[in-house]
Amino acid sequence: MTNAYDILEERGFIAQCTHEEEVRELLGQEKISFYIGFDPTADSLHAGHFIALMGMAHMQRAGHRPICLVGGGTGTVGDPSGRTDMRQMMTDDTIEHNCECFKKQMARFIDFEEGRALIVNNGDWLRQLNYIGLLREVGAHFSVNRMLAAECYKQRWERGLTFLEFNYMVMQAYDYLELNRRYDCRMQMGGDDQWSNIIAGVELIRRKESRPVFGLTFNLLTKSDGRKMGKTASGALWLDPEKTSPYDFYQYWRNVDDGDVEKCLALLTFLPMEEVHRLGALQDAKINEAKAVLAYEVTKLVHGEAEAEKAKKAAEALFRGQGSVDEMPTIDAHREDIGKKLLDILAAGGAIASKAEGRRLIQQNGLTLNNERVADIDHVLEESDFQSGAALIRKGKKKYYRLVLR
Repeated sequence: MTNAYDILEERGFIAQCTHEEEVRELLGQEKISFYIGFDPTADSLHAGHFIALMGMAHMQRAGHRPICLVGGGTGTVGDPSGRTDMRQMMTDDTIEHNCECFKKQMARFIDFEEGRALIVNNGDWLRQLNYIGLLREVGAHFSVNRMLAAECYKQRWERGLTFLEFNYMVMQAYDYLELNRRYDCRMQMGGDDQWSNIIAGVELIRRKESRPVFGLTFNLLTKSDGRKMGKTASGALWLDPEKTSPYDFYQYWRNVDDGDVEKCLALLTFLPMEEVHRLGALQDAKINEAKAVLAYEVTKLVHGEAEAEKAKKAAEALFRGQGSVDEMPTIDAHREDIGKKLLDILAAGGAIASKAEGRRLIQQNGLTLNNERVADIDHVLEESDFQSGAALIRKGKKKYYRLVLR
């Protein structure tokens, strides 16, 4: 059996591990159940979750059973890790809806057929807990001093950490205990910002059950300068095509910095490492070949081969003079829009987040209409702008839209 630890290490996933030699030996000799938790803070997973899903997929391919835990219980509290303020409280209906959206997206990466993976909701047990019973069962195993020193709480000191959020670590540790009892789950994985929470769960089970269990964290998806990857001008890079179009998703990865290409190929595709190293070693203009491969492979994984092909053709139409611009993202305009301000139409169509953003683009020479720079923030649409029923909008250097007259 292929050792999943070696695969994850070679591809650059592993940040920290509780018992490195024991974990490597375990993953090389046995097939285990492991879990990663996903709190339903939105109705779509985003690029930050992508690396966790890929790590799960590599583990499953090596013979291990993933447990995808959606936070129908922990989502009512909100993880304070990496936060400077308290998360917005969600209704039960919103939490349930978001959990269902997550389940559909996870199926693109994880094989749930015939029990090869599980999806469970921690609301099934957390919402039924008796407060005094929980305190008596696990409270004595948590040191407040150690909890206060945890990295996940440090950013909250100035604004204050609520007692609600302080309980998050206890809830996540209890999840691990429950999964260990129900499904013999022996490892928790997650982003490196979850290290303190994962350690809490490992220690709780070892004390309560006297069983060896483990924790492992993945490197966060960051750029070479340390900033988080997966952020766009309009917000997060979503895996839901209704929130981030396949074309925009493709273009994000097509335009990553040269120094991030090899890392992204290793973490976010299943290409053999020999090919990853070959593509990552390309220099100067040839690095664009690697970026195109990265964009195609990532988009294929998230949105399917058909959408990846469409996005690729649209990009080729713009940058290489090939393919069809029909695959480009479109904004509908109507006869009654003739004479209206261009920024109003672009804002209504989602090409710009706001008219304020549009004004900044124009002031910075960043908006063109049919390859002509738009200089007037009050520019109005004219019928002559629509050549063969469509106008070409360029936002910034590389984002294009077709404005189609319906």
